[in-house]
Amino acid sequence: MERDQAEAILSVLQQLSAADKAAVHSFAEFLAQRAGRETQTQPQRAAPVPVAVPSPEAIPRPDNEKVVAAVKRLSKTYFMLDKTKMLGVTSDLVTQHIVQGRDAADVIDELERLFEAHYRELKQSKD
Repeated sequence: MERDQAEAILSVLQQLSAADKAAVHSFAEFLAQRAGRETQTQPQRAAPVPVAVPSPEAIPRPDNEKVVAAVKRLSKTYFMLDKTKMLGVTSDLVTQHIVQGRDAADVIDELERLFEAHYRELKQSKD
């Protein structure tokens, strides 16, 4: 990261409330964790073996759930999905909440629809 970028981020971060700083930190950890998985995962050259798509794990949505926690919950619920295919949209939604102040419940609703739609697409592609 360039020095100017780091200074700009720190400047914005200093203006945030403690809760917003915690949200930014959680989001940054989420991105770092996802980046680590992407770099460790190497595509296999073996012929694909047809596999049945497992059902999502039923994890109930808690009251007053935070957006980053929802992404983690949905990632566990839909463990069979390739999260890199949803990276752009997921990041955009989290950013809309953290930076633009979009309502958490609305963002989580949209995240749930996104994960469900990708699951349906995966199921249809395997049928």
